[in-house]
Amino acid sequence: MNIFSHYAELVRAAILELHPGGEVGADLLQRCVVEPPRDSAHGDLATNAAMVLAKPLKTNPRALAESLGAVLARNDDIVSAEVAGPGFINLRLADGVWARVLKAVLESGTDFGRSVMGGGLKVNVEYVSANPTGPMHVGHCRGAVVGDALASLLDFAGYDVTREYYINDAGSQVDVLANSAFLRYREALGEDIGAIPEGLYPGDYLVPVGKALADEHGDALLAMSDAERLPLVKEATIAAMMELIRADLALLNVHHEEFFSERTLHARGEGNSSPIDRMLDELRARDFVYEGTLPPPKGQLPEDWEDREQTLFRATAFGDDIDRPLKKSDGSYTYFAADVAYFLSKYERGFKEMIFILGADHGGYVKRLEAVGRAISGGDAKVIVRLCQLVKLFRAGEQVTMSKRSGEFITLREVVEEVGCDPVRFMMLYRKNDAPLDFDFKKVTEQSKDNPVFYVQYGHARCSSVLRQAGEEFGDLDLSAKALSDIDFSGLTDSGERDIAAKLAAWPRLVESAAEAHEPHRVSFYLHELASALHSQWNKGKDSPQLRFINAEDRQTTLARLGLVRAVSLVLASGLGILGVAAPEEMR
Repeated sequence: MNIFSHYAELVRAAILELHPGGEVGADLLQRCVVEPPRDSAHGDLATNAAMVLAKPLKTNPRALAESLGAVLARNDDIVSAEVAGPGFINLRLADGVWARVLKAVLESGTDFGRSVMGGGLKVNVEYVSANPTGPMHVGHCRGAVVGDALASLLDFAGYDVTREYYINDAGSQVDVLANSAFLRYREALGEDIGAIPEGLYPGDYLVPVGKALADEHGDALLAMSDAERLPLVKEATIAAMMELIRADLALLNVHHEEFFSERTLHARGEGNSSPIDRMLDELRARDFVYEGTLPPPKGQLPEDWEDREQTLFRATAFGDDIDRPLKKSDGSYTYFAADVAYFLSKYERGFKEMIFILGADHGGYVKRLEAVGRAISGGDAKVIVRLCQLVKLFRAGEQVTMSKRSGEFITLREVVEEVGCDPVRFMMLYRKNDAPLDFDFKKVTEQSKDNPVFYVQYGHARCSSVLRQAGEEFGDLDLSAKALSDIDFSGLTDSGERDIAAKLAAWPRLVESAAEAHEPHRVSFYLHELASALHSQWNKGKDSPQLRFINAEDRQTTLARLGLVRAVSLVLASGLGILGVAAPEEMR
């Protein structure tokens, strides 16, 4: 039940009633929306219809608003339709509307607000995709949470979503990783390896990899040539690193359905051609590739700069700033060539939206990825890039820059093990992804209203507590959502109760708008507002006993309020589920 969509249709019907001659086209009608007013004192809903239509209809917006308001006011559920400002129409709704909202929440349960807006469109959300060269660090944390929550939000809004991790397992960094693991293998065989040479990965996380190689191969790897040994060591090391990464992400309640290997793009199969070769052939056939040179980089030229002919993708024809190299002058492929082939793979798998969650340092990738999407799909598929700004860690207000364990970067595992998964996930979503985020270990674990995750989870726990208490007070009552959906809610006359019902009514619209904007942080903001409304009403009951959720002397009003409380608990649980955060029934 989306009351905003419902009343938008009523507004459009009123427009067509006033102008049945076809003066108002479908495009104009779609621009006439119903939204919450900026100030709730002005009403429950507001529409911009008169201001959208006044110019095309060659009339005064306030006069048109008066006419529309008069038609809308005939509806039994609309108490008043008032014209404000240059032509807004503010609508006040009858109490029966809120009763129907509560009934809809209780009947739908945690599926209230679930939408078909996405229409089953296939969406690929790629996030994390860290190089498999070590454990996850805190810099990966925000993108992991944003991507995972966005995938859940899109699923709730009716899209067919696949969570994907792109394994960067090709290129020189993987060779360095394999050589680093081989050094630890020699150490496991008893060799004194001394200090780790510059250029190799020094982390102790490779010690178990070296031991596993020694257990499997004994000293046989020592007798092999580099060409024989490297593939074996590389395969084992990448597998071990991905196992480590999966375990780190699992601590954060992040699980991908697909892990796509970059190496498969370089692998030569039938006809001795690779997916990158086939991608290049396709782009050539469409005249999207040419042989040419690029202008020198802006600023001071590097000493090794050469004006070399390369194989270039016509990225500027699709909105990029410069054309992009696909092949170097020595004939080897660039990293960008793999990116293009990877996008082609997604498109061939049927995805119509490809969402990339990247770190803020990848801002230069946005235009090139969008250009690739336009070129390969011909506009049939959409590329959306969301950048995540850095997270600064604090402990009681003092910035934390190094790990206590290793003296180096702080791992994702350390953060989750110290404060828990729920505070990490919620707080990573309590700011918009492109805004900097300060994360204080002390603040996110304190039990106070100043800690958003505690405040929201406590809201759900408080609902559960009220319902448990009511069960003890009225042992004969069925307090399930299904039973409470048949309650008479006319006793909910307090303004705070009405505000809570109105906030619940906003949930379906919030789901759709957040999904459309690809902004899961809106869910956390909404949940905080809903929890705040609940806590506020509970506090009013402390000062005014007649407003308490449970009143043994007024069974009927108590039942109506318990229905309200149950509805709040269901929407809080639904929203927390989208964020990947637990909805506890009690907090100690």
